[in-house]
Amino acid sequence: MGRYRAIMTDTDRDYISREGDPSESQRLQSISRVRSRINEELATDIEVLEEHHPELLEELREVVCQDRDLD
Repeated sequence: MGRYRAIMTDTDRDYISREGDPSESQRLQSISRVRSRINEELATDIEVLEEHHPELLEELREVVCQDRDLD
């Protein structure tokens, strides 16, 4: 089975991290696409999980909200 993406495609990850030397336009377009997924698609997914599978929503929260060592 193939690998699924979360919010960003491999291309989005490359462009946003500036790998592969994307143009500024490509980078900004990727940022815009990811922002739309967060504000539109992810919000809908959260509503569905909240109503139909709260345990899975809690797993999502744990991943998203966990402390990251940024040092």
